[in-house]
Amino acid sequence: MGLPDMDTSVGHSFGLEIDGIVIKQISEVSGLKMEQDVIDLPQNTDKGVFMRKKLPGRPKPGEITLSRGLTKDQSFEKWAKDAQFGKMTQARKGGSIIVYDFEGTELKRYNLTNAWPKSLEIGTLKAGDTTVLMEKLVIVHEGMMPA
Repeated sequence: MGLPDMDTSVGHSFGLEIDGIVIKQISEVSGLKMEQDVIDLPQNTDKGVFMRKKLPGRPKPGEITLSRGLTKDQSFEKWAKDAQFGKMTQARKGGSIIVYDFEGTELKRYNLTNAWPKSLEIGTLKAGDTTVLMEKLVIVHEGMMPA
């Protein structure tokens, strides 16, 4: 048995996999967080000493923001339209956020449960500007687990 890989990873690029389709042009991901409620239980011990115990509660749903350069690809727009028009059966999806290294090899995957787009924002449009136009997709989910 070899030693575990202890090198820190550098996320070179990121992807979103939904319905078996991977969008690899994502340049920034924020909000990858697993969180749960904390239950505060005040109680007395068997010796009559008051104490507070912290217990794990229900998992909290989360929000993830994905940013990428604006392209002709309409995956984000189509998915956001389904949610906006109340087609939640089509909009709620299982999927994954994927982290790739500089060679394009998958380093880590975070699986999402019942994810759907909350908002889609296109960066500032300014004539003559030389910055890359970006689109930001905010998705909400009911659970996230590292694969």
